[in-house]
Amino acid sequence: NKSQDSGIAEMEELPVPHNIKISNITCDSFKISWDMDSKSKDRITHYFIDLNKKENKNSNKFKHKDVPTKLVAKAVPLPMTVRGHWFLSPRTEYTVAVQTASKQVDGDYVVSEWSEIIEFCTADYSKVHLTQLLEKAEVIAGRMLKLSVFYRNQHKEYFDYTREHHGNALQPSVKDNSGSHGSPISGKLEGIFFSCNTEFNTGKPPQDSPYGRYRFEIAAEKLFNPNTNLYFGDFYCMYTAYHYVILVIAPVGSPGDEFCKQRLPQLNIKDNKFLTCDEEDGVMVYHHAQDVILEVIYTDPVDLSLGTVAEITGHQLMSLSTANAKKDPSCKTCNISVGR
Repeated sequence: NKSQDSGIAEMEELPVPHNIKISNITCDSFKISWDMDSKSKDRITHYFIDLNKKENKNSNKFKHKDVPTKLVAKAVPLPMTVRGHWFLSPRTEYTVAVQTASKQVDGDYVVSEWSEIIEFCTADYSKVHLTQLLEKAEVIAGRMLKLSVFYRNQHKEYFDYTREHHGNALQPSVKDNSGSHGSPISGKLEGIFFSCNTEFNTGKPPQDSPYGRYRFEIAAEKLFNPNTNLYFGDFYCMYTAYHYVILVIAPVGSPGDEFCKQRLPQLNIKDNKFLTCDEEDGVMVYHHAQDVILEVIYTDPVDLSLGTVAEITGHQLMSLSTANAKKDPSCKTCNISVGR
């Protein structure tokens, strides 16, 4: 499939790239190298790199394609770093092919045939990117309010199943794809979601919930204490005025703790803008940020006997559910400048 572009001549002399290698992949950059025959190598002045998002089987074949997809780059020693030439998205599959080219006196290019097409996938956000998100979240977290319990709402059947099939212990499950597209915990970290926000006027959990009419409540110190580590996981909104912060609580040395230590910024449990645990007069005291909705993931099983299960008196507000919720990519408050 030789190039059909106007103004580009076709000559067989230029070597065709082969054995393409992609390395050093991040959420918004990669390195590319390839092998070439030595013939006419000294005539190469440029590389043409054609990069495309891999077509989703369900995508609309007639929709307008992202343009431009072709990068014209000066011939530099390989491997060549591709960064900032496109707005690469994290955790996204791409296809790439390469031509060598020789710029002529009249401005036209002589080009080789295209290489084979290869596929690769960009990486998740690194700790550096998550720290940028963390800093943005800190700006809007607001003042701290006291809390005394963590709580988890579900349907009655969920708790019945837990008692019958899991020995009365809530089991961690893999986190869904809600939040930032580049989040390293989505689809990978196992945990149990808890809430901890309180109502400003009562200091207690709200009586409404999107997740079910039955609520498991557990004293804060049973899940969050000096024997646990706290990590920042994500910051996002769903086309709404309010924002969500995901935090992870992991018992020190547990598999969840090891997973997070490698991928997430760790927070000081006594001093951070979101959720704190400190001792005052021999008693553990807990605070949470007022102006964000905290979603807390606990990475170990939790026995129901450590707390209570009761029916809430409020409503089940399904519209507030964040299950697999897509992040608003245009929000300036909770997006960082790398790919989305």
